[in-house]
Amino acid sequence: MRVAYFDCPSGLAGNMVLGALLDAGLSAKELAGELRKLEIRKSKSETNYKLEILKTKRHGLAGTYFNVKVNPEKQQRGLADILAIVRKSRLSNNVKALSSRIFRRLAEAEAKVHGIPVSKVHFHEVGAVDAIIDIVGTAIGLEKLGIEKVYCSPLPFGKGKIKHAHGILPNPAPATAELLKGVPIYQENVKGELVTPTGAAIITTIASSFWDLPLMRLVNSGYGAGSITY
Repeated sequence: MRVAYFDCPSGLAGNMVLGALLDAGLSAKELAGELRKLEIRKSKSETNYKLEILKTKRHGLAGTYFNVKVNPEKQQRGLADILAIVRKSRLSNNVKALSSRIFRRLAEAEAKVHGIPVSKVHFHEVGAVDAIIDIVGTAIGLEKLGIEKVYCSPLPFGKGKIKHAHGILPNPAPATAELLKGVPIYQENVKGELVTPTGAAIITTIASSFWDLPLMRLVNSGYGAGSITY
C-alpha cells in the first residue's frame, strides 16, 4: 500500500498540499492537463487562470510553491454550482467523488458557523477558481501518485486576527476550527493564519488519522512552500 504522511509544522493551506505533491513527484504537465477537464474557462482554447509552479527556498530548505493566478470574477459560487462543475467534467470518477466530498465538508462547516442552510452558503474566497483548483488538484495528485491512504501530523494554530470577506475574524477562522474538531492541535507563537479553511477541509477529508509518523518505508518526500514567512 502506498501511504502519504503530511508533516505540517508550519501549517497547511490548499496550495501547500499541491506544492508538496508536486515536489514529491506529481507531474506538473499531467496536473495541468487534468485540470483542463474542468469547465472553468473563458473559451475552449483559453482558461481564466494560470498555474504558477516555482522551485523556491524557505529558511534554506528547497520546496515547491504552487499558486493560481486568476482573472477577476464577479460571480459567487454555491455548493451546487461547484458540484455541477465537478460532475460535468471529464475527470475520473474517483477524483470527482473525492473533490465533491471535500467541498461538501467545507460547505457544512461554513453553514454551521454562519447559522444558515448548506444551500445558502456562498464561498467568497473559498469558492474562487483557485480553491477549486487546490481541491480538485489534490484529488488528481493523490490518484496520479497512487496514494491509497493518508496520515497527518498534529496541526499548529497561529495568533492574532484574520482579515476575511466577513470582516475581522479570530484565528483560527471559525470554519477552520469547526473542520478541525477532534484533530490534535497546538499553539505556535506566530502571527498569521497557519491553517486555512481550504487546507483544513482537504486534510480532514483525506487523512485517516492525525498523529506521529506511522511505520513505513520511505520512498520519496516533497515540500510545499507557503506564503507566510517568519
